[in-house]
Amino acid sequence: MAEKYVSIVAPIYNEAKFIEDFINSILEQDYPKDSLEVFLVDGMSNDGTRDVIDKYAEEHPFLHLIDNPMRVAPYALNTGIKASKGEVIVRLDAHCKYPKNYISTLVHELYRLNADNVGGFLHTMPAKDNNVCNAIAICSSHWFGVGNSAFRIGVNLYKQVDTVPFGCFRRDVFDRIGYFDEELVRNQDDEFNARLIHAGGTVYLIPLLIEYTARNSISKMCKMYYQYGLYKPLVNKKLGYPATIRQFFPAAFVVGLILGLAFTAAYFATHFLFFSVIAIIFAMVMLMYFAIGIAIGFKHAKRLHRPMLTLILPFTFFAVHISYGIGYLKGIWKVVTGKSFNVKCNR
Repeated sequence: MAEKYVSIVAPIYNEAKFIEDFINSILEQDYPKDSLEVFLVDGMSNDGTRDVIDKYAEEHPFLHLIDNPMRVAPYALNTGIKASKGEVIVRLDAHCKYPKNYISTLVHELYRLNADNVGGFLHTMPAKDNNVCNAIAICSSHWFGVGNSAFRIGVNLYKQVDTVPFGCFRRDVFDRIGYFDEELVRNQDDEFNARLIHAGGTVYLIPLLIEYTARNSISKMCKMYYQYGLYKPLVNKKLGYPATIRQFFPAAFVVGLILGLAFTAAYFATHFLFFSVIAIIFAMVMLMYFAIGIAIGFKHAKRLHRPMLTLILPFTFFAVHISYGIGYLKGIWKVVTGKSFNVKCNR
């Protein structure tokens, strides 16, 4: 098969800590550079990111810097795709490192599988070598933290899935179903892939590992998962159906937490038997929840020789679930009341 002309599109913003490694990761790809173009679509960075790109672009003319005044990912993706001329479009993220055969493998598998979109899975790395960052990385890639999200927990075999993190698309996909929805600051991949599958397309996750750097603080992690939850109801509204079942669990957890605390408080105020039964069930569920978190924390504490993970990891899981759940409930409220979803998602 003749080499396909590939266009890489990467939304970026203030990536000074990551941009050089990211560009080098692209330059080290074994895909022929004369069959490659790269669009780094920047949300007007002010931390020196653009200077680094300009330096590399002088030596490598297939690297292009494009402005993204809207500073949101879907606008950046659409801008890059419309500027490109590749037969294949590959979305990349600057917070990742990719194996040298990443592009060549994706393109090969895209056509071998006769798929419309293929992607690798994330191996989540801690931003720093400390307890909190390790807990964030573990939580973001463990079934107890993210459910059955295959691209986060990993795969050993080729698998047809509902979404992949950074897709490799046939160009005609965008002619058939349109571009990324620019209202979706988060979850634009989920909505696009759901729309693609609904139109008869196929999405495959392949056992190709991407090193992804997680957030470096609990607050940043919570903000990210809050926004993931916030935009899910809007995705559901646009699709006319829920893209996944796992999205409901954090919101149900938050509702259960509120009701459990309310019934427990009511029991202490009234000593009514019904309230006591609910309070006992609530206490048992919460004990089980934290017992699972502690068990997972202990396992990883032993593996990494970090005893504090036994205590930190359960509360990291809790923070993720609460953040996503609150975001989801607020998203439902926004959909029902017609409120705007105008939220920035810069890292």
